[in-house]
Amino acid sequence: MNLIPPEKLSLFNKNLLNVSPIEIIRFVLELSSNPVLTTSFGKYSEVLIQAVTEQNPQIKVLWCDTGYNTRQTYEHSSLLCEKYKLDLSVCIPKYTRAHSEYLWGTPGLDNPKHQKLTQVLKLDPIEAAFKTIQPDLWFTNIRKGQTTFRDQLDVLSLSPQGILKVSPFFHFSDSQLEAYAQRHGLNLNELYYDPIKALSKRECGIHFSN
Repeated sequence: MNLIPPEKLSLFNKNLLNVSPIEIIRFVLELSSNPVLTTSFGKYSEVLIQAVTEQNPQIKVLWCDTGYNTRQTYEHSSLLCEKYKLDLSVCIPKYTRAHSEYLWGTPGLDNPKHQKLTQVLKLDPIEAAFKTIQPDLWFTNIRKGQTTFRDQLDVLSLSPQGILKVSPFFHFSDSQLEAYAQRHGLNLNELYYDPIKALSKRECGIHFSN
């Protein structure tokens, strides 16, 4: 059952345009009985994690560890897990990094099997976790201007399965996120890199499929 009827999403998004991220988070949490937050532990990951866990410390957090994260990202994830006592589920691919490289090569847009690697290493593990958890609310940190696909979304959107996706910082620029992080004493993962996504403007696929 949709927490917000699809035909009313546009109206809700207009009403939320000038509402603070914290107020957005509080509003949608009142509607939900089974929320989840996905993170890549990327550059601005602590912004969303801090804002959401401040309102719901027990929220389930999903992270897909493809095996290609930088050392700094593993350090960042450990820091945030300890700091916020995260209820973290690490989504692990069926294939190890070495096995997937043997079968399909290394990630990169010059590899004709890159989409297969994206599916196996990132999309399949996340989709399996969603099927197990069956969330009714999904917090993400997607923002306008990141990809062409994301420009078509808004603070509130629906996944193909009808899950209410909430992006509290959707209209924030990089400088606004950095100012928020500075005000709250948050860490930025400056050395984050995702070879599965490969390009900053490329959509990795999670937001198409769930």
